[in-house]
Amino acid sequence: MGRAVIACDLGTGGAKSAIIDEGGRVLADRVVSYETLYPAPGLHEQRPDDWFRTVTESIRALAALPQAQTSDIRAIALSGHSLGCVPVDAGGRLLQEVTPIWSDGRAGEDAARFFERYNYNDWYRITGNGFPAPLYTLFKLLWLRRCRPEIFAATHTVFGTKDYVNFRLTGRRATDHSYASGAGVYDLAAGGYSAALLAAADFDSTLFPPILASTDTVGELLPEVAVDLGLPPGIVVIAGGVDNSCMALGARTFREGDVFCSMGSSSWLTVATRKPLSDDRVRPYTFAHVVPDMFISATSIFSSGTSLDWVCETLLPDLIQGAREAKRDPYEALTELARSAPTGSGGLLFVPTLGGGTNLEGGPAVRGGFVGLDLGHGRAHILRATLEGVALALRVALDELRRMTPIGDEMIMVGGGARNALWRQIFADLFHCTILKTAIDRQAAAYGAAALALVGAGLWRDFSPILAFHVLEEASVPVPGREKLVSQMLSAYRLAADQQRSLADKLVEIRKAV
Repeated sequence: MGRAVIACDLGTGGAKSAIIDEGGRVLADRVVSYETLYPAPGLHEQRPDDWFRTVTESIRALAALPQAQTSDIRAIALSGHSLGCVPVDAGGRLLQEVTPIWSDGRAGEDAARFFERYNYNDWYRITGNGFPAPLYTLFKLLWLRRCRPEIFAATHTVFGTKDYVNFRLTGRRATDHSYASGAGVYDLAAGGYSAALLAAADFDSTLFPPILASTDTVGELLPEVAVDLGLPPGIVVIAGGVDNSCMALGARTFREGDVFCSMGSSSWLTVATRKPLSDDRVRPYTFAHVVPDMFISATSIFSSGTSLDWVCETLLPDLIQGAREAKRDPYEALTELARSAPTGSGGLLFVPTLGGGTNLEGGPAVRGGFVGLDLGHGRAHILRATLEGVALALRVALDELRRMTPIGDEMIMVGGGARNALWRQIFADLFHCTILKTAIDRQAAAYGAAALALVGAGLWRDFSPILAFHVLEEASVPVPGREKLVSQMLSAYRLAADQQRSLADKLVEIRKAV
């Protein structure tokens, strides 16, 4: 098969692993899911051992395939979901069976206390950490110290997702700049941990792993691990990167002004720049790129695919079940239904903040809703309004990016939502730009991790071969004559979203009273 690497993408729902050769061909792939636990409101947890188990299980399965020539595999690299907080002791022993993941909001009180002594805007300008502050590792650690002092006292190192797996694979404690930049204590301008922020939290810098370049070698597979995986000795593990940055690389967003839209459970718009974008009002979240001397800055919405799933499972379960019984793709049936409703959904709007929102959307307390329902609306209107609502929410985010930096009139879309032709057309109309669907959609983060492995192993000189992998499959262009309707929809959506923000605190009071 020629020289190849193994790329693993640790997503929120599971691990995707693939053998990818130096020509960019996926020779084999495998997906293994794991569980997210929700023990109480705001607590979102996973088991770090599940990450290691799924990575090793998937690699072991790939190595056993006939087409896998394991002697040709040179390196392994991981992409991992962000803002992890995995404490281990001096001997490398995991101190908690379950740990908070990126969306866990338990540390609200700890963030508030921190900002009583450290200016919020100063913290944001240093770190670029534009998600709601309690989500970041810094504040999860402050929660750990306050609520689990015995665990914090035993903690030697705090890992992120992929760095914990790398540690288990190699025995070395390390991270990379892209993952470190989501720790809440990383100085984007200086390219390292901020002494001022560490002092403000009363943390020692050694609590966080040393930082490598994303293409640096963490180490070779431990001998016993290589045997367990069915791989030969000497295979190196490359540092890898945070999922946002790996996805950007895989979506060919690594040169100044490149932009892509990711459509998954949550969705975001990401632009690559040589300087991080910063705005005290919108607070785009910025990570160091896995590409040296570059940054990715993004605006996002938290509930896109999850909102669509909720609508389908709650309001349209019979349609989905019928499609499955007829051995049809349920999403094809859903698309047919949505197509039967007009653009604008007959005046029905959907605000997709069912799982809370970003700073731009109103923060964790905001909730979503349908606005403008009347007796003439049917299931087709509700479904199309859901698709349009997600696109409208991202259009609001896109307008803020356009205000901060030049954005081209073409945009690659990746992720599961990129497979839906109707949704791509809705985006083209509402974004007023051309939406490109290429051969890479849900594999973008894995391709980014593979590119890091290929460069790190010396099989590529740079990242430019990624460009050739994006074979165009379809370009969706705005339909002429819809500009006035789009403007009306956007204006009405902004008002509806503002109303949801204003209702947030009152709805919190009601939820607490239940």
